[in-house]
Formats: sequence, C-alpha cells, structure tokens
Amino acid sequence: MNYISPGMNRSSLLQGSQSEINDQLLSILDSLYDGLYITDGNAVTILINHAYQTISGLTPEDVLGRSMWDIVADGLINQSGTLCVLKTKAPITLEQTFRTGKKALITSTPHFDKEGRITMVITVVRDITELYDLQKKYQESEERHRLEKDFLRRSQKFSSKLLVNDPRTKAALARAQKVAALDTTVLLLGETGVGKEQFAHLIYEHSNRADQSFISVNCGAIPPTLIESELFGYERGAFTGANREGKKGVFESADKGTVFLDEVGDLPLDMQVHLLRILQEMQVTRVGGVKPIKVDVRVIAATNRDLLEMVRAKTFREDLYYRLNVVPIQIPPLRERTGDIQPLVQLFLQQMNKKYREKKHFSPAAMDAMYSYSWPGNVRELKNVVEQAVILSAQAEIQPGELPIASHHWPEGERVEFSGEHIDLKAELTRLEYEYICQAYAKYGTVRAAAASLGMDNSTFVRKRQKYQACFKNEARCENTANGPKP
Repeated sequence: MNYISPGMNRSSLLQGSQSEINDQLLSILDSLYDGLYITDGNAVTILINHAYQTISGLTPEDVLGRSMWDIVADGLINQSGTLCVLKTKAPITLEQTFRTGKKALITSTPHFDKEGRITMVITVVRDITELYDLQKKYQESEERHRLEKDFLRRSQKFSSKLLVNDPRTKAALARAQKVAALDTTVLLLGETGVGKEQFAHLIYEHSNRADQSFISVNCGAIPPTLIESELFGYERGAFTGANREGKKGVFESADKGTVFLDEVGDLPLDMQVHLLRILQEMQVTRVGGVKPIKVDVRVIAATNRDLLEMVRAKTFREDLYYRLNVVPIQIPPLRERTGDIQPLVQLFLQQMNKKYREKKHFSPAAMDAMYSYSWPGNVRELKNVVEQAVILSAQAEIQPGELPIASHHWPEGERVEFSGEHIDLKAELTRLEYEYICQAYAKYGTVRAAAASLGMDNSTFVRKRQKYQACFKNEARCENTANGPKP
C-alpha cells in the first residue's frame, strides 16, 4: 500500500545530508501529540520523542540505552508493551502507569526484517491521565448528585412523618433532620404532649442505627425501686423474686441501637450517676453483678422540665446535664405554633372518622375556637378533643359548643364575676376541681406528674378522677351537679 503522493518518491521526502535528514526526522517525531517509544529487537530503548517525556515524566537519561526489563524492575513503568510484543510477536494495547502516577494507553507494534526477526518495537503512547481526571470528576459529580437527590428524598420523607406548617416547628424539624445521621446524644425539650417521642422516632428512623432496636423508657413511670434493674438489668439471684436466669436491662437489650429516655428529668439522683457512667464509658453493671458489660447505644433523651433550673436546685446532676445536652432541640408548645393546628386537626379528624365510621367536619367557628384555645396538653390534648368531638357531636358539622374545651376554657385575663344570683358554690368548686384534674392529666400525661402539679398525692388524684368521671360521664356537667357528687 502506497501512502506517498504520486508526485513524490521516497527519496524526496527528506533531503540533505544524513545528519540533516535525522534532524528532520527527529523534528517530525517531536511535533507529534502522542508519545513515541522505540526499542530494538532486544528491548533496548533507542528513541523517545518530546511528547513521551511530557506524558511519562521520564528523561532520556532514565531510559535511553537501557533494557525494558531493567526499566520495569526499577519501577519507572508498571509493565512493558515491548516485552509482551517480543514474547507474542503480535501488536498489543494496554494501560501503563508511570512512577509519577500518570497513566497512558499504549500500543506496541513489532517491525520485522525479511527473515521475520523483530528488529524494532514501536510504541505509541497516549496520555489518559486527563481522561481519568475527567472521569473521576464526573463520577464525583454523579455521586454528589445522587447524594443530593437522596438527601432531598430523605428530607421529604423525614418531614412527611410529621405534619408541620408553622415556621418554628419546621426549624425544630430541620435541626432534628441535621443531627439524625450523626451518632450523638440528643436532648428533646418541650412541654408534655408536644410530640417529643415522634421526634425521637424520626431521628432514629433516619439514623445509621435504623436497622437496630429502638427502646423507649418513660423514666417517670417506673417505680424508683425498679428503675435500676429495668435500665441496667440484674444477675441471677440478685434479689427475691428475680428471674432465675437474670435479666438484661434496657441498655444491654438496645446494644447497637437507640435508647429513648423520656422524662429524664424524673430520674432519681442515685440513678443519674449510673446513667452518667453509661454515657461516659459505654458500659453497664447489672444489679448484683461485678463485671462491666460493654454496650454501644445512642441515647435520645426528652424532658418537659427545666433541667438547668434543676441543676441550680441540686435535683439534677450538672455533669449529666452537659452529657445529655449535646444537641438540644426545643419543640415549641402548640399555642406558639398555631400554624400546625389546622393540618393536625385534619389528620386526627380523618383518623377518627375512619375509626368511628363517621363523616363529620368542624365548622369555621369551631376551628376559630381551637385557634384561640391555649392547649395546655398540646398535640395530645388536640387529638383527644377531636376524638371526643367526633363521638359526641349530634350533627355532621361540629360546633364550638360541642368541643370538650368549651366547658373549661376561660380566655386569658377574663375574670369570673358574681352576678348576685343564687349559685351552688360546692357544685361549682367540684366542677372546677374536675376540670383542673382533666387539664393536668392532659398536659402531663402521667398520674404522678399531674398529681404533683396540683399538690395531690397519686392515690387522691386517681380516686377523685375516677369519681368525677363517673359523675360527669359524657357531659360537661351531670344532672345532679346542682347537689354536687355524692361522697
């Protein structure tokens, strides 16, 4: 095959003395974009061009006159196309890495004499470092795009778990979302009923421990005598009535998972020491045991109490407070995030209509009443109000007077004035006491906390609540209210 123009012959391609012809030849080779590497039939390097030096980072002193076996042995290149060609007597293409870290795609081709012996191996070298860099940047861009999409998807999934519309709630939710993937302690702050446990579940579900256990403990609901054994477990025969095989505590059972300590402010002082040790050392010692047991748990705590004030009052350990307060998240009460009332009402209404096979809805006036109400029991109370309204309302459209809040809500600042008419003071006081009991229980969620807020002992609170419930069953006031409940 002839690659020369018909008007020219081979001898006219390069003219002049042999030295001049060599210079012309080298000039042509140095003008090539691709690198050129030539060895003789014994794999000894005889020529490289300028592009090869640029691509490889190797100098003529590094390779000229040297065998490819030595060059490979010295680590200048990772593998040789020339040596492969001498072995197979066929062209080969492969990837080559230089000591500089640069990469190249090379094609080595043998040149034969008339007797079929290889006299030269010509290797063309193309720099693919830039190509690799572009590929890496593309992959990084794709990965970044994938992570952004995944973050957006998780964000949407995260926020969809809670119906939030108010900016303050959205801010708290964004903070929870940010910390969810981080294996750090979170302290959820807010009044009873604001949704602290829902926040805790969201953080857990979007954490790296989502495939492990989630154990929730209400520190205020466990009798003080049982707290230690419940949290830390006990050994066989630790106390009378103990399981003969012993028992794992909450932290052992939740190993590799998450422990949610609700109402952590109710934890007795002596138990606070043990909790502090777990957070510091990540190990527990069972009741009746002496050997520490290593655990790996993430702690999410919650409280409706002012822990800092408790620290000042010496009822909560300062060191434990700072261990728990790594990332605090304040969840605002419902009265401060009225933007959430409407979507929450719609959610609960849908649930209760389905549960009780009803098709009820709230009148605009009823919604206005709920917007103006202070909601001492927060979201928990709102759900109860919606459920009671669906059950007790006579018509499909629920009116303000049918809301359970109507009978015991006085607008802030309103005074009760004496009209001069005859009233049954005993009955009115009874009604008022019942309403305070109802509100306290709605707000605090537990008998112990509700009773404490009213200055009652637990047994008195339970007894009066049960008595008044029987008297005022399904009504704001029962028929015999005028005479008061019978003792």
